[in-house]
Amino acid sequence: MWMHYLRGVRIPVIGAIASVGMAATAAAQYSTVIVAPSAPPPPRVETVPPPPQTPQMTWRPGHWAWDGANWAWEQGDYVQAPQAAAVWEPGHWVQQPSGGYVWVDGHWRG
Repeated sequence: MWMHYLRGVRIPVIGAIASVGMAATAAAQYSTVIVAPSAPPPPRVETVPPPPQTPQMTWRPGHWAWDGANWAWEQGDYVQAPQAAAVWEPGHWVQQPSGGYVWVDGHWRG
């Protein structure tokens, strides 16, 4: 008798568990908006070291980061491409109508 009851609640319980899992995943995918009060300094000239022997490594150029009070340079580095045809689109600062600058993260294209 109780097995008949369990068959009736199995789908709602599985659905509830899946919903909680999706909500947790969605919550973990938020991003922080960084707004700087002024334009970043000009980019630094970087000497790009030879690539590692690992296949599909791409140079990700350095950039200025705003720490809430000052500009700090973040060095470039090599990153693993998700696939051979992927191209790295570097992050950049975009001026807002308010006058501040917002950081747009770099991402893979292709």
